Amino acid sequence: MTYEEIFAKAESLFAKGDATGFDGDFAIQVNITGEGEGAFYIAYKNGALDVAPYEYHDRDAILFASAENFLKIADGSLGAVPAFLSGKLKVEGSTEKALELDKLITFMKKKAKEESKSAPKAADKKGKKK
Repeated sequence: MTYEEIFAKAESLFAKGDATGFDGDFAIQVNITGEGEGAFYIAYKNGALDVAPYEYHDRDAILFASAENFLKIADGSLGAVPAFLSGKLKVEGSTEKALELDKLITFMKKKAKEESKSAPKAADKKGKKK
């Protein structure tokens, strides 16, 4: 994957999620290592989530991971803590703030699951008469 493809995938994963109601505040720079090497940032400030293809100089932490591992963390299939403990993720700076990103991912995943459960299914609508 190229850096552009990695960033587009990460941006898409975060854009799909709903962060409304998340209680956090962080600015994390993500440094992709190996193939597709490059940096981008993910910031959550004042209720707004921002993902941009730039280094973030006023950051709380920097995450270092391969594209494969970071994208697994971003889609929720790999927890940040297990990734960190296994050496797949390195953190420079505030680990507390870095964990807020993991909490945000978990929050958005849980919210999407709850919304999909509460959304009426097309098959249910067809079978019901008024």
